[in-house]
Amino acid sequence: MARPGHSTAWLPLLVLLFAAGAAAQSGCLSATFTGGRTFLKCNQLPVLGASLHWTYHAGNGTADIAFRAPSGADGWVGWGINPSGSGMAGSNVFVASQSGGAVSVLTTILRTTAPTLDNTALSFDVPVPASAEYAGGAYTIYATVALPGNTTSQNTVWQAGPISGGRISPHPVSGQNLQSAQNLDFLSGTSTGGSNSRLHRRNLHGVLNGVGWGVLIPLGAMIARYLRVFESADPAWFYLHIACQISGYALGVAGWGLGLKLGSESKGLTYSTHRNIGIAIFCLATLQVFALFLRPDKKNKYRVYWNAYHHSVGYSVIVLAAVNIFKGLNILKPVTGWKTSYIVILATLAGVALVLEAITWAIVLRRRKRNQAHGGANGTGVQL
Repeated sequence: MARPGHSTAWLPLLVLLFAAGAAAQSGCLSATFTGGRTFLKCNQLPVLGASLHWTYHAGNGTADIAFRAPSGADGWVGWGINPSGSGMAGSNVFVASQSGGAVSVLTTILRTTAPTLDNTALSFDVPVPASAEYAGGAYTIYATVALPGNTTSQNTVWQAGPISGGRISPHPVSGQNLQSAQNLDFLSGTSTGGSNSRLHRRNLHGVLNGVGWGVLIPLGAMIARYLRVFESADPAWFYLHIACQISGYALGVAGWGLGLKLGSESKGLTYSTHRNIGIAIFCLATLQVFALFLRPDKKNKYRVYWNAYHHSVGYSVIVLAAVNIFKGLNILKPVTGWKTSYIVILATLAGVALVLEAITWAIVLRRRKRNQAHGGANGTGVQL
């Protein structure tokens, strides 16, 4: 357990986390649909956990689409195209909801930001009537649309909201509901208008913080606690501990700074708890870095107080980081692979820590017994 090869034990965890990132990008490609429906392209939309799947037919300028978004049975979801602008007003939309277990689709034109949802014909052709289904906690809307203006670049919108008294109620006017619009090219599959670029930065923010605060910092703490018990690991354990903590701090600060930038760009959209915990993590971790320069010698009478401070602040950072990563995942609402992978990482670290805890205590107790039998000191020089 004290072998240098263990310094690379964290590599599989990082590979697992980045694999989750790849799963998030390609997750919509693995979606399946009823009736044997298949679609050639898909786009994991940046907010509301939604995805759009389509097949574009260049011959007649139409697109078969499937829009899928999570919702409770007491909610509604909608998707549409705005032929005249980039916002909700003017959009031609399909809205799926259910009553008495029967799922239906309403088509309407949002002529204002507070429209009356009457079932009306859209301004573009819908060659195949729209349909919808509800399964697995998500609605899926199916439709074939003639792209307005016979152009592949379209301003698309999507939404989700509640049903009250059997009627479709307005969606929230905050958070992700204010970000659900993007320009999509149905031919190339590329999207712009605050979607891919911002989503990429949000994902990068999550990966940096997940790897930094959520993997490297706990791993460094485990190295300091368990490897130093082995005499052959001294002083290698200390340098490994410092390497993990400094690397984790650097990645975490980069992710924290990116989070502040994203927050400054989202006027009126504030995740107060997530932000405040992030600030607390940064402050505590920075104190830890500066505390290294004030570390007393092992024989100094104040060393015990420094150790108590160092351990309590360090473990506080680890706990707060785990809490905040889950809060971030709930905000980002990625495909399940992200959260599942992080849970696997935490469970792996916790399992390894439990095993090493038992092993190191057995070693420490055996040394104490041997030292006492030989008239040695009661301590072993190792603090757990």
